[in-house]
Amino acid sequence: MGGGAALGADQPVQIQGVSRSAFAASRTALGALLLRDLVVLRKNLWEFVLRTVIQPFLLCFVFLFVFPKIGQAVGSTHSTGGPSAFATVLVAGVVGISIMFQGVQSVALQMSQEFGFTREIEDRVQAPCPIWLVAMAKVLSGSVQGILSALIVLPIASVVHAAGVEAHVNLHWWIVVTVVPLSCVAMSALGLVLGTSFEPRNIGLMFGFVVLPITFLGGTYYQWTKLAPVRIGGWPWLQSIVLVNPLIYVNEGMRAAFTNVPHMHLYIIYPVLVGFCAVFLTVGLRNFRRRVLS
Repeated sequence: MGGGAALGADQPVQIQGVSRSAFAASRTALGALLLRDLVVLRKNLWEFVLRTVIQPFLLCFVFLFVFPKIGQAVGSTHSTGGPSAFATVLVAGVVGISIMFQGVQSVALQMSQEFGFTREIEDRVQAPCPIWLVAMAKVLSGSVQGILSALIVLPIASVVHAAGVEAHVNLHWWIVVTVVPLSCVAMSALGLVLGTSFEPRNIGLMFGFVVLPITFLGGTYYQWTKLAPVRIGGWPWLQSIVLVNPLIYVNEGMRAAFTNVPHMHLYIIYPVLVGFCAVFLTVGLRNFRRRVLS
């Protein structure tokens, strides 16, 4: 178990009589691990699509179709633009939350099963590559699934609304092709941290104490820029506290990528997402190695 972790960068590996470097063996093993996950995804494509679509569809259906039909107001009475403005904010938010849940489901939940009673993770770490590369394969696989979920959710969220309610989607391509993959890596790395921090029997605690607070305080239904009026004295406490939530930067990045509504500055979004990627990967890889070798 985990024998690949002992390979040095230049140490030759003997496979079927052919000697090759540990780097070449690791690269081949990484490709094989990713290919395995993609084959599994293809075989369970409809399960993936349903898992990806159901929550965003219900959010848009309730808030953008049912509420206008029954005359239920959405948001503050002081807001401008009415239901269409809220629809625009929500569409970007549901793309962000889909990426977050995809990272948690495809990495954290899967990893909790592999670390469970069957110890399926032991099959993966037999690959001729360092232990940390096995974990990175899970993160990369979750990132690919996050990108696919964004491609599926955006058009659905853009059209599920009542008559007279329109989400104004404007694609800013250079932001789309940079912030979406970065967000997917950050959320998959978060899934790695959660999957290696919680025991399989405590998955319910993970959703109750971590995932739900991240979701509701992550700016899915509102813009971060609109939280300033929530104050204690002169301090915008809520706007300040939610800055520790990685989902707020993902959702603000989605609004910058897909809409023209006010959002957090990009020179804040990009560095913070990179920082979250570094922190989550560092913690997740350390936890992964500890769990595998325990």
